[in-house]
Amino acid sequence: SVAIVKKLKLIGTPLKVFKNTAFIKGMFNSITEVAAAEGASIRTVSGIRGQIKRPIKSPEGAFRATFEDKILLSDIVFLRAWYPVDIPQFYNPVTSLLLPHQQKTEWQGMKTVGQLRAERSIKPPQNPNSLYHPIEREPKRFNPLIIPRSLQKALPYKNKPKYTPKTSKKSSILSRPVSTMSKKEKKLVTLMQQIRTIEKDRQYKKKIEKEAQRKIYMKKKEAEENKRHRKIQERRQEYYRKIARAGRGK
Repeated sequence: SVAIVKKLKLIGTPLKVFKNTAFIKGMFNSITEVAAAEGASIRTVSGIRGQIKRPIKSPEGAFRATFEDKILLSDIVFLRAWYPVDIPQFYNPVTSLLLPHQQKTEWQGMKTVGQLRAERSIKPPQNPNSLYHPIEREPKRFNPLIIPRSLQKALPYKNKPKYTPKTSKKSSILSRPVSTMSKKEKKLVTLMQQIRTIEKDRQYKKKIEKEAQRKIYMKKKEAEENKRHRKIQERRQEYYRKIARAGRGK
């Protein structure tokens, strides 16, 4: 007896990642399926091996798994399995030996589906979901390796990380090219510097004048506001006096 099986590849993604443990989702649809696959070996695309442990309550079909090393949330976890395929049994008794001698040689059995397709040059039907397609994945960027200082001391000198001082972007005076200007160009540069200085001084004086005018305006506005507030108070007092006198007269 020969057992015919079909290759099955289940894919899942990490839900939560701890040190060497992770919760995986999207691989199974129910707790029953997870229970059937308990103890099965799984693997990430980066090559970290693991094992299915126990199902978790939510979401449905998620489970806890242990790995050799800590995995990332961006990793893809897959399970390689084999699914048994049941072949329907067919019984066709051949009674050709019971025929007369002349008819034995003329008898022909039923042609198989493969023979019929070969004679008529018909290709077998293909399921588009079963075909292999090229997979396009973005290049994975790994974080730079950070070695703790406690371990750096124990490393040999050639394996220790070398720190080079950062060079400043601002160029020094020595690295600047020497400018050779004529007398006329120097006079023009000096004149432009003087004009900029005069304009800067004018803007500064204008700013001081505006600030002084603003202070005068604010003082004037405050005096008007105090005067208006005083008048409102006097009117209120007069109004309440009239009410009090009218109440005494009754």
